[in-house]
Order: sequence, then C-alpha cells, then structure tokens
Amino acid sequence: MVKVAIASASSALAREVIDTLVASKKHEVIALVRNVISNKSIFLVHSLQLAEIADLGVQDPAQFPPLPGVEWVQTTYEDKSELVRLFKGIEAVICFLPVHLDKDNAIQTRLIDASIEAGVRRYAPSEWATGVKLESSLDAMSWYAGKVEIAHYLEKLNEEKKVIEYTRFQVGTFTNYLAHPHKTTNHVHTIPFLFDFESQQALAIEGSQNDVIVWTTVQDIAGVVTRAIEYEGEWPVIGGITGTRATIGELLQLSEAIVGKPLKVQWLKKEDLEAQIRETGDLSLPDLRTATPEQVGAFLQAAPARILIAISRGAYDVTDEWNKILPNYKFTQLEDFLKTVWGEK
Repeated sequence: MVKVAIASASSALAREVIDTLVASKKHEVIALVRNVISNKSIFLVHSLQLAEIADLGVQDPAQFPPLPGVEWVQTTYEDKSELVRLFKGIEAVICFLPVHLDKDNAIQTRLIDASIEAGVRRYAPSEWATGVKLESSLDAMSWYAGKVEIAHYLEKLNEEKKVIEYTRFQVGTFTNYLAHPHKTTNHVHTIPFLFDFESQQALAIEGSQNDVIVWTTVQDIAGVVTRAIEYEGEWPVIGGITGTRATIGELLQLSEAIVGKPLKVQWLKKEDLEAQIRETGDLSLPDLRTATPEQVGAFLQAAPARILIAISRGAYDVTDEWNKILPNYKFTQLEDFLKTVWGEK
C-alpha cells in the first residue's frame, strides 16, 4: 500500500484519479481541497484543458463523498509547516493545481519544498497536457508558463544531487473531447477541442495535415498514474503518456470513415494567426473569481488560434515514457474510441 497526497483534489482530473486509486483497493489518499468553482469557471477551464479546476472559495471537506481509504483535508496551501505535517509518511504528492492562478508559482513551490522537508520520495507537478515542446509555444499559450517554470525549479533542485524524484505527466489532450456532448467521464466536463463531431465542424491551419496531436483518454491517464504510484523503479523525469499519436489528416480521415462524411474544416492561414499573436502579445487566462462574461468570451475567442499555433510547433506531440514502462497496459486507441461513440449513429 502506498500513501498518496493529492493537491487540488477537487479538480475534475484529480477526482478521476482518486476514483481509480480507490478502485484499486491498494492505497491511502490524503485529498487536499480548498475552494469551490462556478459553472462559468468549469466551462472556461475545460475549454482549455485546464483539468486542474480553479479554486474559487472555501470548501468544506464534508461536501465530498466518503470514499474508502480517502481522507479529505482542507488547507490554504499557505502554511509550509502544515504541509510538512500533512506530508509525513507520504510516498508521493500528485499536484493538479491550476498554474495560471498560482502567482509566481508560490503554492506549488511550497508544495515541493514541503515534500522534500517531509521526506516525500516522489512528486508529480501540475502538467496534464501538452509535451516537451510547450516551452517553445509560451508566446502563444502564456497561461501555461507556470508548468515550464516549475519544471525548471525541479531541475535546479536536483542539479547537484537528487533531493526528490519526480515525473512530468504529459498527456497531449483528452480523447474524451471528441465524444462531446456524449458523457464518457465521471468528473471531467468536455467541450469540442477544435474538432466538433456533433456539428461536423473543425478548425485547422492550412497545410497542417501532418501536424501531430496525442490523444489520451481520461481513464487511461488515471490508470497510468495509479500504476506509476505502484511502480518500484525510478520515475522518468519526462513522463509522457501516449494514447494515440495521430496527425490532423489522420483524424479527419477517421472521422469520414466512421461518421460517413467529412468534417467541414475552416482552414486558417498560419501567418495570420502568428501575426495576431505578435500583435496582441501574451494572453492571460482571466481571474475566474472576478472575470466578466465579456472577458471570458474574449479569451475563448482568442484561445483556439493560439492552440492551433502550438499544435503546429509540436506542443501536443507527446513522448511515451510511461507506455514503455508499462508495456502490458492496454491504451484506448483513437479509432476504437470514435467507433464506440460515433459509429452507426
């Protein structure tokens, strides 16, 4: 049995992972919670695959369902000594904190420092998207800058000698988005991720048919994390999880073969999108506690173009370290998933 702490345990993806840990009947979970979230925030967060749902108000642990082996614990994340106490005897800390709301990465840095002081063996920073090429796309997706900054912090900590083992769980994007509006998850909310099978509409860059996106189901992410916790070997620093690696062209072909007609693609010019990014500069995800509907709408309108640019630069092409470590794990393939949801409709 492994004792695990989950930071930002109220997040949608964290809840999926917790459910899988509970189902394994092998582990003890300390689930750290702080705040609640509005319906508006759920929509905004998941439209960008920020599966680490934002914290917006004091949250009572009693609001969460009693689960075998899970203790819901309220914390502000502000008191390092409290975190050290909570992490005593913990084997691994898994973080789902929304990096765009962690000013100067203060909370996640504190979580890492407290983990080291408490003698925690392993830490998983809040990644859960994109791949190793994210850093070259921060001009387009500045809201993810905290992921890269925390990765550099961990690298520096282990520069002279290893003080904590860690892995950056990188998953591309959720295959489940392609099922929208059909429900294929217990907690993660979906909206179409550039490819809308219900309306048969898509957005893509002209000439992008060979651009790669890795699609991984929420269930496979939770399954791999659970097995990683049990894994006795050393965690890889880059922890890629690859469900299916597919080009945009291959996805469009699958759509036509399975649904029976092609997606209607709005082809955008790459140079126009890049010029727009240069002109507007960084795009910050608005503070969900105070954002107006207009601010939310403006962000949602601007974000898809930036995500397409990141895809074109390889940001959503993920490595497969955990696939290699877990060769017997059967990942849900993109074609099988699409057939299950959209076949013979």
